[in-house]
Amino acid sequence: MPDAEAFAKLSQRLLAGQDAPAVLRDVVELAVETIQPCDYAGISMRYAGSQVGTAAMSHPLVATADTLQYTLREGPCLDAIYVNDVYVIEDMHAEDRWPNWAPAAAELGIGSVLSVRLETPDRVVGGLNLYSRQPYGYREDDVVTAQIYAMHAGSAIRQTQDKDGLQVALSTRHQIGIAQGLIMAQYDVTAETAFQVLRRISSHENVKIRTVAAAVVEHAGRLSDLPWRSAGALGAATDRRQA
Repeated sequence: MPDAEAFAKLSQRLLAGQDAPAVLRDVVELAVETIQPCDYAGISMRYAGSQVGTAAMSHPLVATADTLQYTLREGPCLDAIYVNDVYVIEDMHAEDRWPNWAPAAAELGIGSVLSVRLETPDRVVGGLNLYSRQPYGYREDDVVTAQIYAMHAGSAIRQTQDKDGLQVALSTRHQIGIAQGLIMAQYDVTAETAFQVLRRISSHENVKIRTVAAAVVEHAGRLSDLPWRSAGALGAATDRRQA
């Protein structure tokens, strides 16, 4: 089992301020390096609407094995996400908990599997799939190592998600501010009125306000040029107010 210093270095690498794809790639590559029986690693991410998809993999075989889980709606990683936090398959040929997936995975040359939940105290991020070519590949120490590793990996992934979400929010806020300024200059209205125009178009047309703001910026604040009927009406009303 790696010592505390090794896990500290691992955590530093995962939390080194990289973007999401780089962190996910590091998680699977370091999993193969850190957990000795593991030959291939993959991350099954949990998305909105209870959707699950493979976000990173160390080998193409992972995509095939994971996709079988999603298609058949059974497998250790799905259960690690939604039921219990750890599942071990000692011998794929003797596995009967997932009667459709296990034989198909065995045909791929997978001998044993360790699936561990990726989570933080307030959110389940996804699951880490650790595939070994050898039956009975994972011992108790390996399971403990994988659980500790998953704690570090889950925190790193969550931090990256939060950072990316903040960057999107800041970018959206900046674009809305530019759109407000263009409407204010074009129609001689206040910042509050300009924002209400954006919000009303968003509500009437059922589109996100950042989409409306982007269109306003593209058309230099001319509401009548936007691709929405309500925007033209609001532009005409604003012209009358201006007059």
